Amino acid sequence: MQSIQIRDEFIKLGQAMKLAGMVEEGVDAKLVIQNGEVKVNGEVDTRRGKKLYDGDVFEYDGKQVKVTGSCM
Repeated sequence: MQSIQIRDEFIKLGQAMKLAGMVEEGVDAKLVIQNGEVKVNGEVDTRRGKKLYDGDVFEYDGKQVKVTGSCM
């Protein structure tokens, strides 16, 4: 499972997908999220602005990514 590290308290789902390299553009993230193709913590979520926190896992196209908090 891939992981992405965030500096802030949360990251929005669309931004996280771009950071993880799952989509090229924000509009691509918007479409796949709205189409119900993305899961957050095992459940379909259609909100591009869904806030992801340390420990959350999102999945698209068979790939899972875990959000990890910053090492301060």
